Amino acid sequence: MLGFTDPSVLWDRVLPALNQGLGMTVLLVVPSAILGFFGGIVVGALRVYGPAWCQRITNIYVAVFRGVPLLLQLYFIYFALPKWGIYFSAYQAAITGFILCSAAYHSEYVRGALLSIRQGQTKAAQALGFTQWQTVRSIIVPQALRLALPGCGNEVIYLVKYSSLAYTLTFIELTGQAKELAARTFSYIEIYLAAGLYYLVLTTLAAWILRRLERKLAIPGFGHPH
Repeated sequence: MLGFTDPSVLWDRVLPALNQGLGMTVLLVVPSAILGFFGGIVVGALRVYGPAWCQRITNIYVAVFRGVPLLLQLYFIYFALPKWGIYFSAYQAAITGFILCSAAYHSEYVRGALLSIRQGQTKAAQALGFTQWQTVRSIIVPQALRLALPGCGNEVIYLVKYSSLAYTLTFIELTGQAKELAARTFSYIEIYLAAGLYYLVLTTLAAWILRRLERKLAIPGFGHPH
């Protein structure tokens, strides 16, 4: 059994492995969060302002990706789709699943925010000659995104923790590195506590960034986040 009584074990083996896993986690979370957010904007807008057939399709999409466990979605993308000739690497499968699932959840926050915008603004824009697309793009969506940001921020924090599921697809991120390192050293308590601290730092940093963004983009008259 290798403990951490020898500082060289910590500095030479544990921290480099966890730092490598942290880098892989960031490679998963950052693009998934960004693309999932923008995907949620598109899906949310289509659910509210799209034609009837488009609303039905996007509603089904959201129901599926919110109703089926994320782990099962990842398994389907990585293990089942090759049966139909569609192949993804472990990283591609993980990031695809995270983006699709995140977009479904983000769309709920965006949809609620869009519906909260007063209809009088839409009518006023139409009276000024705006088309529906121009009204949605230039007037409704910018306001709705500010209102949806707190909920979408929570989804980003959840995504940081969900990223650990990528290990089940053989993509070795932070949790995967911790598990393999613990199996080699038998220092389960110390390594899992260290990995948990890494996740805590990540989620705390994400929450701090999101709070600052909320304050910066707060709409006058709608309150100010504290």
